[in-house]
Amino acid sequence: MRFCKLKEKEVVNICNGKCLGGVVDLQINVCSGAIEALIVPGPGKFCGFFGTDSEYVIPFACIKKIGPDIILVEIKEEKFLQKY
Repeated sequence: MRFCKLKEKEVVNICNGKCLGGVVDLQINVCSGAIEALIVPGPGKFCGFFGTDSEYVIPFACIKKIGPDIILVEIKEEKFLQKY
């Protein structure tokens, strides 16, 4: 599957049914060429507005299903939310 197809899909956490957003980047192992993680923007600063200062780094092992419209993941959001 190409990255442009992944970017069109919404990422949904099956633990709470929350939509995390769309894929914006990938973390790739340069030695093996394998995808290590999906990068999804974190929640907005003020009611979802004014940008974000964090992102979800979701390991590939946490992906449960990639469907035609969504990507289902199983994560504890606070564990994978990284500030920058």
